[in-house]
Amino acid sequence: MAAGAAAGAGGSDDALPLLDDLMPWSVRPLRPGRPWVTAPDAASLRARWDLLAGAEGAEQERLFRPSRSRTPLTPAAALPGRPTGTSAFARDPGPYPEPVRIAHGPFDEQWLIPDHRLLDAARPELWRVADGHQVFAVEHGYVPQDGGPALSVTTLLPDGHSPAGRPGRIRPLYRRPGGREPNLAPGLTEELTTRYGTPVTAGSVLAWAVAAARPSPAGPLVPLPADGALWARGVELGEELLRVQLRGARGGERPRLPGGRRPYVRAAIPPRPDGLHYDAAEEALLLGEGRVSPVPVGAWDFRVGGVRMLELWFERRTAEAEGLAAVGPRGWPQERTSELLELITVLALLAGLRPAQQELRERLAEAGVLTRDGLRTAGILPVPASARLPASVLDHQEEGPEGQFALL
Repeated sequence: MAAGAAAGAGGSDDALPLLDDLMPWSVRPLRPGRPWVTAPDAASLRARWDLLAGAEGAEQERLFRPSRSRTPLTPAAALPGRPTGTSAFARDPGPYPEPVRIAHGPFDEQWLIPDHRLLDAARPELWRVADGHQVFAVEHGYVPQDGGPALSVTTLLPDGHSPAGRPGRIRPLYRRPGGREPNLAPGLTEELTTRYGTPVTAGSVLAWAVAAARPSPAGPLVPLPADGALWARGVELGEELLRVQLRGARGGERPRLPGGRRPYVRAAIPPRPDGLHYDAAEEALLLGEGRVSPVPVGAWDFRVGGVRMLELWFERRTAEAEGLAAVGPRGWPQERTSELLELITVLALLAGLRPAQQELRERLAEAGVLTRDGLRTAGILPVPASARLPASVLDHQEEGPEGQFALL
């Protein structure tokens, strides 16, 4: 690497590369346009679809919640890989499309009806590359003085919802299906391989970013170390953070707390818990009369954008709703309890890794880092304009509005 690539200890924020420099192709968050197209459980979505499809005229329009982009009379192209109706919903709803599991903002997994006629902005370019090889990095909206993570990762299709602040961007790790063409600045892995003396892959760059990124108004900053040993330590930490966040996807190990620290239901959660509280002395999460423990304080206080993740998860499942969004389970499903226990586990493990992340940041502050100017000197930056655009994906035909076909 060119001699000017390394800077002194830490480097100023303006000198550090952004995630946008390293993973240049990004997509804006999904914009569903109506709340009823997502739900914590798949059965509710089927019930909502049946109600909408069975209604007519003004009643169907009221249930639909039309917007400038979508009404019951709007035809739309099918989403890539999703065989759904493309004619206006009011004329021909077509068969019910199987819902897909999505990441609804950070650390919340829900279901979505994958029908483009119901979604204001579904971001088809994301659907084209979502497969069994893809991993998505999702930036979190910047909130001053927020101590939460700058980004999270998921193998599910992310909607990019931000709990607070300006929504961030969604950055797929690969530009094409099948894990082909990493979404990295051209030449970056070769340059880092030369500097660190060890093979650098797309996966190791993502792992480093998850471990080292910190928020800024311009987007996540990702300081790159000049030292190969520090890089190896950060990648190892990032791989552990990835393992926890991906929750056993693709045959990985599901996150588990050590024996004696695993959360259990100590008192049954009522069908409609009237509130969520935390007893720090007992390490207990109280859902009305229900009780779950042990819940470490780190899990309870885990925040993104200043918002507690456990409180947000609970609110999304218990808040009053209107129209089709009010159609849901009568009580508290067992599956919901299982998801809560897993979320507590994930947040507790991530909170437990924060000291290691802080140590990494302190070592970076004392060590030499690679600057944006250095990456320019090395020919990595600026990235070509084509790297910021989606790749041409010609794997299959996609049905357009009213059954027309278009080649991409």
